[in-house]
Amino acid sequence: MKRFYFLLLSLLFLNQANAQGPDEDQLGAWYMYFYNTTFKGSNWGLQGDYQYRDWRGLGDREQLLLRSGITYSPTDSGVKFTLGFGNITSGQYGTEIDNPISENRIYQEALFSNIILKKLLLTHRIRYEQRWVEDQDLRTRYRYNLFVNVPFKGTSLDKGTNYFAFYNELFINGERDIGDGRRVEFFDRNRTYLGLGHAINNKLRVQLGWMEQTSVNWQKGQLQISLHQSF
Repeated sequence: MKRFYFLLLSLLFLNQANAQGPDEDQLGAWYMYFYNTTFKGSNWGLQGDYQYRDWRGLGDREQLLLRSGITYSPTDSGVKFTLGFGNITSGQYGTEIDNPISENRIYQEALFSNIILKKLLLTHRIRYEQRWVEDQDLRTRYRYNLFVNVPFKGTSLDKGTNYFAFYNELFINGERDIGDGRRVEFFDRNRTYLGLGHAINNKLRVQLGWMEQTSVNWQKGQLQISLHQSF
């Protein structure tokens, strides 16, 4: 595992040093923190994530994403519902002119899990978004994400467990017309991720992996470093 981490980090810094300009062949990086908590003796809680995304690793902002929501889990349902809000600032390729675009977003989601063959820990996330993007009409988007975690030993992500992590997320646009005669495709994007994780303790995990994002106009690889905390 140490060799895997070293290889991915080496790719990030070598790419940053040698790149002449951001493009589809250039490895980007996403630095992410996810949290969730349930209020004591209650079905209610909070969850969210904060992400800095860079076109080339560091120094060329792709996005700054701040997102949090209120959660509710009906008793004995196995489902967690979220109503949340996000603020996203998106930059353009290149370091000289950023021309950031701002977006505010409300989202609703359902999250539920199941286990296959005792080792495949599956989580399903269905999300619906209402998006107010700068200089565009109201947009909506549907998202489905399948997460799969596989412990190297045992059947859960307890303290000290190393595990394999995978996810695939599909994005579908709702409204096609976004104003001023502009249209978007039905398909928005797809993300596929492969990585390794380590449970530091029962409430804190770290992951390092690679994600390929395919949109209508471009396809790009991203290094992902993420911290996942429950409290």
